[in-house]
Amino acid sequence: MSSPRPPVPPFTPETAVQKVQAAEDAWNTRDPERVSLAYTEDSVWRNRDTFVTGRAEIVAFLTAKWARELDYVLRKSLWGFRGNRMAVRFQYEWHDAGGQWFRSYGNELWEFDERGLMRRREASINDLAIGVEDRRYFGPRPEAERGPGHDLPLA
Repeated sequence: MSSPRPPVPPFTPETAVQKVQAAEDAWNTRDPERVSLAYTEDSVWRNRDTFVTGRAEIVAFLTAKWARELDYVLRKSLWGFRGNRMAVRFQYEWHDAGGQWFRSYGNELWEFDERGLMRRREASINDLAIGVEDRRYFGPRPEAERGPGHDLPLA
């Protein structure tokens, strides 16, 4: 059995923000094995048009994703929560092998078990080609930009 991943549900405004920041921090490592440990062993995902079940498939999915989405850097923002569920908005930037930069915009629905592991993740994502001069994210979120009051711009 997996170790608990605090904070655990039911979430408060403070612990929900902590959970979202922890997810952002983990994904910004681009380490599929590390990221997979935040999910139940039988976690189910819908990511765009791809369906994934279990940690081994999560690792394979993320390995392929980060081989394709180079220099990936992510920002997440809590949209809302109730009990063991959250809605999250995110943006991430990356470039392809040809050097074209993209900003990907999306929304996720998360459901957690009692140990704080995510058992369900549904992500809807759209990609926008951008110029290198339009980039806004250049690495993990600085400490001064964490917490309430640092929402994501719409465009």
